[in-house]
Amino acid sequence: MSVQAFRLVCASEKEHLPPGIQIECLECCGHDLYIGTNDSCIHHLLLVEENNTAVSGLALVQTSDHLNTNFTTTRQRQRQLGLKKPICELRAASALGRLLVLCDNTITLLCSDSLEPVPGTKIRGVLSFTLNENPVSGDPFSVEVCLISSKRRTVQIFSVSQERVQLVREVSTPEQPCALAADGHFLCLALSSRYVTLNYNTGHCQDLFPYPSEQKRPIIKRISRQEFLLAGPGGLGMFATVAGISQRAPVHWSENVIGAAVSFPYVLALDEEFVTVHSMLDQQQKQSLPFKEGIILQDFEGRVIVATSNGVYVVIPLPLEKQIQDLLSNQRVEEALVLAKGARHNIPKEKFQVMYRRILQQAGFIQFAQLQFLEAKELFRTSHLDIRELISLYPLLLPSSSAFIRAHPPLHEYADLNQLTRGDQEKVAKCKRFLMSYLSEIRSTEVANGYQEDVDTALLKLYAEADHESLLDLLVSDNSCEVADSATWLEKHKKYFALGLLYHYNKQDSAAVQVWVRIVNGELEDNTRPDLFEYIVDFLTFSKDQQLVWQYADWVLQKSEQVGVEIFTKRSLEEQLQNEGFCPDKIVDHLCKYTKALLIYLEHLVMEKNIQKEKYHTHLAVLYLEEVLRLKSVESSDQSGLEDLRQRFQNLLQQSDLYRVLFLIDKIKDTDLHMERAILHGKLEEHDQALNILVHQLKDFAAAENYCIWNSRGKDASYRKRLFQLLLSSYLTPSKPDNSLTMAAVDLLNNHPTDFDASKVLPQLPENWSVQLLSPFLTGAMREHVHAVRMSQVAVGLAKAENLIYMKEKLKMMEKPIVLTEKKYCHVCRKPFQEPVFVRTPTGHIVHTHCATSQRVNSSIDGHTSNPSKRT
Repeated sequence: MSVQAFRLVCASEKEHLPPGIQIECLECCGHDLYIGTNDSCIHHLLLVEENNTAVSGLALVQTSDHLNTNFTTTRQRQRQLGLKKPICELRAASALGRLLVLCDNTITLLCSDSLEPVPGTKIRGVLSFTLNENPVSGDPFSVEVCLISSKRRTVQIFSVSQERVQLVREVSTPEQPCALAADGHFLCLALSSRYVTLNYNTGHCQDLFPYPSEQKRPIIKRISRQEFLLAGPGGLGMFATVAGISQRAPVHWSENVIGAAVSFPYVLALDEEFVTVHSMLDQQQKQSLPFKEGIILQDFEGRVIVATSNGVYVVIPLPLEKQIQDLLSNQRVEEALVLAKGARHNIPKEKFQVMYRRILQQAGFIQFAQLQFLEAKELFRTSHLDIRELISLYPLLLPSSSAFIRAHPPLHEYADLNQLTRGDQEKVAKCKRFLMSYLSEIRSTEVANGYQEDVDTALLKLYAEADHESLLDLLVSDNSCEVADSATWLEKHKKYFALGLLYHYNKQDSAAVQVWVRIVNGELEDNTRPDLFEYIVDFLTFSKDQQLVWQYADWVLQKSEQVGVEIFTKRSLEEQLQNEGFCPDKIVDHLCKYTKALLIYLEHLVMEKNIQKEKYHTHLAVLYLEEVLRLKSVESSDQSGLEDLRQRFQNLLQQSDLYRVLFLIDKIKDTDLHMERAILHGKLEEHDQALNILVHQLKDFAAAENYCIWNSRGKDASYRKRLFQLLLSSYLTPSKPDNSLTMAAVDLLNNHPTDFDASKVLPQLPENWSVQLLSPFLTGAMREHVHAVRMSQVAVGLAKAENLIYMKEKLKMMEKPIVLTEKKYCHVCRKPFQEPVFVRTPTGHIVHTHCATSQRVNSSIDGHTSNPSKRT
């Protein structure tokens, strides 16, 4: 069959029995074997277990003792009862030192050592009996005997001690029983055609199921608390509880079963030719032992004995560990696991946990070898497998520094993955994908605790070999990759960018940047990041290592001034000001040979960070000027770029007040940068010259208007009007007649009527200008004038109203006289008044005039002066 769970050993044959004498029943208690024969004789033999050799085996699989165990029997004594009837049943009460013998419907109590009868202890009229293995009395000096009485439909309960027997209870049954077993208050009975359970305490009878009456005899076997094994119809061994339910599936045995025994987790059944072994866990037949002419199969305190009419044999169970290992060797994982789980109640807890964990691990490797990865993963997780056992199957994945040694005895038979897959590269690839997935799952769990370096290094190697996108995620997250081993592997697979990340994570930034620079320079080939140069710039930007940044500053600037300068512009200003290594002055000095970068950096300082230092503002203005002049000198220069640069230059000149104006005017005077020169004159308050440039040289009337607007920003209205007045005068006093100036003057007036003093403008206007031409200006000016008049009238009205309020308050105060006597004191200084001069506060108190004017008084009593009604 599928499992070698037992082996059959002969213990006694014909030599211990007289010729013609046959065995009828057996009892075994420890080393004492009692045989009842057909001639009313009881034979007492000593059953001795012998081990021929001592062979050491693997840990947890100590099998040699059972494989080499034999039994011998030695005759002790015998007792002839003299009844000339066969011995029907034997039961030993080891705690009492007594042997119960059923012969000729009579139970006789014998001494188990001498086989001498105990006087006055016979029970007559007995068809069959059993001992209650779960007695209800609780008396350790007696046993409970349940018997089928020869009286019709009666079961009797006796209490048997060393010297006497006592009837405890007599219970009626629905029919005459023919077999029984007992557990506590419950009896399991075989009636004429059915099985029942009977609670003899309450009298409740529970039908179980019928059995064919043509069977030789029914079988009832107590297997655990309140559970029985019964021979059912159709060759089924049925399990039933006292409640009438079955908690286990039935086992399939022969139709002609003679006897049954239990040796957990197996049920053994005897028929005419075999002893069959069935698992109680999965109900499958596991083994078949040839055994002819068998008449008895019983288990005695864990020992199973089978007998013929003239011989006794011991059925020796092989250790469960050996059975499980045999199943695993045959790659029958499910059966092995079922058997292992079923054994947990029969093995000490700690030993079972060690054994079961190892079995799970072995099963996991078997599933793994069969490419059943989901099942293998679950077994590895459940068994808390040292993950290095799995990694070690993959050549070179464990770090070179690892001191790991595989478990002994080994959990599997494979040297490495190539042996396991027999060189099949497709299978190898599948195994690597599984390990990659499994390691990524467990690396942040307790499974990897203590082995983080092994797990992360193996995962890095798998990612690199497979060109997996998760390689970079691993290296930028917390990891424990072994540096030297991982670096060698990354170089082997040309993962140079990842190599830099490895160095960076392990605080070797200089080595990291060096590798990346070699990639950008074309010395190494790695296309992981097309934007690697920008990445290096960002890396240096956020690096706190001054030496590293300055080491590669020239390299990034030579590659691209516009991008490279970001190592300074994106660095926080606080860091630059607090750290001498990155102070702006040092950076500016270094950037002098990189004009474009210097320009961007100074823009950053002045425009973005708003650094208020003259030298930066002047330096930036000079750079703008020089760059503009350079571009203008190049005929093929980009005009849009030139215009953009000039606009930035003009914005600086307009917005900043820190640069050296005269210095710039001197540098710009011989150029055609008229707009810039006009702005500079404006900074010197030389508005007439500025407007002259804008109006008469550039003829940019819009720029002239904007000039007046931005120059008057933040100034009072009179300043603004003065600028517009100067612009108008420039339009109206041309050196030669110019209609464009006339139209510009008209537009200026009509577009900005509120920015002029009409009384000063009108006398300057030519007499030939029509009212219609200036109607927008006149309308706006008149509206502004009317508005101003009306606002002044409103203000006067409000002032008069406030004055009336004050007068009213004064009259109210004057209505009541204030009497000043020698007993009156100043509310502030508490001194008497020397003359009739005082001040009355809004609260009604009187104080000296000098106290009222003092700052202390004002703060203490005039806190309400903001309210006009409370003023003195």
